Amino acid sequence: MKPLIVANWKCNPTTLDEAREILNGVKERMRDIEKVEVIICPPFLYLSYWVEFFTKKEQKIKLGAQDCFWAKKGAFTGEISPKQLLNFGCEYVIIGHSERRKYLGETDEMINKKIKATLKAKLVPILCIGETEKEKKTGKTFEVLKNQLKKALINSSTHQLINLIVAYEPLWAIGTGKPCHPSEAKKILLFLRKFLKKNQILYGGSVNLKNAVNYLKEAGFDGLLVGGASLNPKEFVKIVKNVNGS
Repeated sequence: MKPLIVANWKCNPTTLDEAREILNGVKERMRDIEKVEVIICPPFLYLSYWVEFFTKKEQKIKLGAQDCFWAKKGAFTGEISPKQLLNFGCEYVIIGHSERRKYLGETDEMINKKIKATLKAKLVPILCIGETEKEKKTGKTFEVLKNQLKKALINSSTHQLINLIVAYEPLWAIGTGKPCHPSEAKKILLFLRKFLKKNQILYGGSVNLKNAVNYLKEAGFDGLLVGGASLNPKEFVKIVKNVNGS
């Protein structure tokens, strides 16, 4: 199984021209990348442009979304359904990112509905889990992660979850410039492997060019969920190439 590098653009950039510039910058630098699978998750409003790029024969980048709703269609103003994403060419979708939990009040019950809906639609969910700084300091990391997994995956069969991807993103590391040390992250990975024996597990949280490879070589993760660094084509592709050559 190839290492997986997921670019989460979040609510960036602000213009289509900037978005084109980022993706074209990635495309130009993505030669000779054979050992890594790359997924870019732009904001919803850029999907209609990216589908033109992602359908090209030479394409080495797959398309993902940053969220979805749990219903196929209906009176749900502002929401995007798994079926709509699938029809746009998306193969992956990030579910339960900490920023949605924190700022939009997304609950474990909502995340569970989204996981089941994406699996039913034949999309691959990338489930995000992670603990806060307070939970870490009080020794509740493992308890929090176990509960998040249990509640997100309830009523889903082992067969349904075979393609599930899980991203460990410690909240205290996201966007802080203070990433989790690989040795500490490895302990988390070993804990998660008790429940996710065959699933890909990614690390996310202040991933950059200096530390990216260490999360795979030293900690043993199957890939990375990259935030801010994914908006810089030069840095992002260097991360991909370093992983490709590791």
